[in-house]
Amino acid sequence: MKIAIIGATGRVGTRLIDEALRRGHEVTAIARHASRIDARPKLTTRDVDATDSAALANALAGQDVVISTARFVQLSAEQVLSAMRQAGVARLLVVGGAGSLYVAPGVQLVDTPGFPEAYKTEALAGRDFLNALRGEKQIDWTFISPSALFEPGERTGKYRAGEESLLTDAAGKSWISMEDFAIAMLDKIEKPAHSRQRFTVGY
Repeated sequence: MKIAIIGATGRVGTRLIDEALRRGHEVTAIARHASRIDARPKLTTRDVDATDSAALANALAGQDVVISTARFVQLSAEQVLSAMRQAGVARLLVVGGAGSLYVAPGVQLVDTPGFPEAYKTEALAGRDFLNALRGEKQIDWTFISPSALFEPGERTGKYRAGEESLLTDAAGKSWISMEDFAIAMLDKIEKPAHSRQRFTVGY
């Protein structure tokens, strides 16, 4: 499969590249400085500012699926969707945030008193991105939210999936490694489900 990754030089993007190549897919890494990524078989890099719709559409042409890992404050849903429409690519997966997950009926994590102020702007932009996707009828999208703690770690190959609520383990911890999140993302690409839906993964 031909997979384009927007924001490929970030911490999540690099792990998505690793997982996709591990599974034999062809990857086009898209970022402002994507050419800095070490060359590997089946990996193409494209130095593109994703906010340039025409340039992004050109980089996406011919792909089977797009993964967006870009920060929500830097790239809106409509910018991604518009470029995909121009490129004729119909499938999008988004690396979401945990902020828009529910922790109680009608209460999202980002709206709780203890939510870190440093992450609030990005979390609110992520919620806006998800809400914009929910009105999209042409592109087949899936928005995958990680658990609250989302850091580099071990590739265990294990995770569990949820829907709209924050996942926690038996000790009340909500977490997943970026490596296992990448596995969940590639699993969803290879075995499509959650069409035009959000779901979450964690331990």
